[in-house]
Amino acid sequence: MRRSAFTLLLGMMAMGFAPGAQTQTRGQEEPQATFKSGVEAVSVAVSVRDERGRVVRNLTRADFQVIDDGRRREIRDFFAGDAPVSLAMLLDISGSMAVGGNMERAREAINVASMALRSGPDEAALYTFDSELREVIGFTKDIALVRNVNLQGKPWGKTSLFDAIATAARNVAERDNRHRALMVITDGIDTGSTMTAAQVSGIAAAIDVPVYLITVVNPVDHIGGEFGVQQTETRVTERATLADLARWTGGDMRVASEPLHTQEAMEHVFLDLRHQYLITFEPDTRAGWHPLEIRTRKKDLVVRARSGYMAGPAHSESHRR
Repeated sequence: MRRSAFTLLLGMMAMGFAPGAQTQTRGQEEPQATFKSGVEAVSVAVSVRDERGRVVRNLTRADFQVIDDGRRREIRDFFAGDAPVSLAMLLDISGSMAVGGNMERAREAINVASMALRSGPDEAALYTFDSELREVIGFTKDIALVRNVNLQGKPWGKTSLFDAIATAARNVAERDNRHRALMVITDGIDTGSTMTAAQVSGIAAAIDVPVYLITVVNPVDHIGGEFGVQQTETRVTERATLADLARWTGGDMRVASEPLHTQEAMEHVFLDLRHQYLITFEPDTRAGWHPLEIRTRKKDLVVRARSGYMAGPAHSESHRR
C-alpha cells in the first residue's frame, strides 16, 4: 500500500495539480499528495480574523463547520488557546538576495522572529538555502542558540525556493506541538527548483503545515509602499504565486521593505500561531485528494486553513498529540 501511495504521489506531481483549483473546476482539484498512505484522523490548524484584521479568540466548537469535498463532517476534537509553538525559519541566502540590501532585511527578520519566541515552551529550527537546503540549527527549545547564530556571509548561488520549502515543511510536520509552522524569508525569486509552487503547497497543505512568507524587497519595488515607483510583470507574477502557496497551506504572505513592515509582519504571524484553533475530524475513506473548507457561522470573519488532505486505506494517523 505504501508503494501505491508513493506511485500516486509521483503521478500527481508529474501532472502538476494545484490545491487551489477546486474553486474553479472539478477536474483540476488534486495537488501533490503527502507521503502517507492513509489517515485515520485529520487535524487542521485554523486562523480566524475579523473584518478589521484582528485575531478572533473566543470561538467554540459550535462556531465552526468542516466541509469535506462538499460534505459536512462532525468535529471530533477541538482545541482553542495559547500553546507552545514549533517554528522552522527558512532563510534565503542565494545570490539574488545580495541585491538592494535584501540580505540585511532578511537577517533582521530572523532576529525579530527569534525575539518573539519563548525559550522553554517554544522550539525553533533554522535552515538556509540557495541551490541546496542546509540545517543550521535543528529544532531546539534553547531559543538563544537561534538568536545568537552568525548569519553573516555573502549570498551566492541559484535559488531553489520551492524545493527548500517542501523539504522543510516535511520536517516541521514531524513536530508534536499543537501550533507549528514554517516561516520563509526570501526575495521571492526561484531560479533552480524542480518543483512548482502548486506542488509544494499541495504537500504542505496535505500535512497541515502553514507556510508564512516574509518577502523582503527594496522600497522602490514595494507595491503600495511610500517609495515604490514601478513593478515588473514578472515580479507581480512571482508574488502572486507565493501568495497562493501561503493561502493554500493556511498561512499568509507579507512584504517587508522597512523595519516597521518586518515588525508588523512578525506580530501578525505570531498572533496567528499562538491563537490557532485546532480541529480534528474523521476523514472520507475514498483514496485521493479531498478539498477542504473550514467555515464559521459568523459570516463576516476571515478563516485561513489548509485547502485539503490526502485520504486512503487507514494505516497512519495525521492528528497531533
